[in-house]
Amino acid sequence: MNHSQRLSVWALPVALLSLCLILGTTGAWAEPRGTITKPEVDPAIGPYVAHAHVTGGVVVSGSDTVQPIIVKIASMFRQLQPDIKIAVQGGGTDAAVSLFVQNQAFFRRGDADASSKSHMVSSDIALLAASRPLTEEERKDFRSRYRYDVTEIPIAGDAVAVYVNRQNPIEGLTMEQLDAIFSRDRKRGLSEEITTWGKAGLGNEWGQQPIHAYGQNKQSGTRTFFIHEALLGGELRADVREESGPASQILAISRDNLGIGYAGIGFQASTVRILPLAERTGNAYVTPSAETVADGTYPLGRQLYLYVKKDPKAQLDPAALEFLRFVNSREGQNMIAKAGAYPLPAHQVVKNLQILTGGSMSAIASDLLVAGRTR
Repeated sequence: MNHSQRLSVWALPVALLSLCLILGTTGAWAEPRGTITKPEVDPAIGPYVAHAHVTGGVVVSGSDTVQPIIVKIASMFRQLQPDIKIAVQGGGTDAAVSLFVQNQAFFRRGDADASSKSHMVSSDIALLAASRPLTEEERKDFRSRYRYDVTEIPIAGDAVAVYVNRQNPIEGLTMEQLDAIFSRDRKRGLSEEITTWGKAGLGNEWGQQPIHAYGQNKQSGTRTFFIHEALLGGELRADVREESGPASQILAISRDNLGIGYAGIGFQASTVRILPLAERTGNAYVTPSAETVADGTYPLGRQLYLYVKKDPKAQLDPAALEFLRFVNSREGQNMIAKAGAYPLPAHQVVKNLQILTGGSMSAIASDLLVAGRTR
């Protein structure tokens, strides 16, 4: 893992900071301009009430999609729990899973102003941030090491959006077209690859222009999700230009008016736009939103997760538990909405809290509803 994949909650990721400076936005969690509005938090979700004053530190490692969301949540959490430090590492879900199972984390001591010569320290990984569910093989690896199952906590809804340069006038794409742009196998049935914007439906000066497809590297959980869901497991074409993360991919498309790529819904910027997708030829185009992800009409909807080592025979680390409770509070879910992802419905928050605390679902639901009404 290289140095650019490590950060703490008080430091903006380098790639996102570059995007801010070049595009003139506030980063990947900027309020989007245009068609997609910020979703609202379920009013039944209650505010955060500290159950304990916690100290020490928590390391969260994993997804580049989830990373800026967790940075935002952790920054607010530390205002309420000032004696805890949250270190957030990116680098991709796929790269982080084995480190989580092996319980290995390395990050630079100090804050954003610390010298580049400050030494690296190791720590346990308390939470795995993931942009896809763990595979059965990954769950088996976890069980073989710890003798219990990994605990999965959904923290947000999300959509893998298809981005083009803002100058591109294309109305939308079908999933067959998307498959033929990115995959050499074309498992969705088109007879030939789509290599020009004319083959994708554009005319005039766009017709003969080549399509420049951008993707993410092999450490990315979003890449794995896209291959599985959009390409039906097909192989990516050799000419797909792989970027180091979603922010750098959006930056590349911003600079390339022939570009197209995929990333989480939170990586919107004024220099790109999101394409509506149709499940198949003849169907209406669907724009990603909290509603279309929840009802399944947007083809590339998903959830974002935090995974935790919760031994059924022992108490969960108090700092990790308190942070997870904050994520599932009104304040935590509001940070998720501000980051551009989709907050959880109250019934999922109830389920999460029941898993974490072992309390009665009916009692948790009752407390949540009462707190939600008093906001």
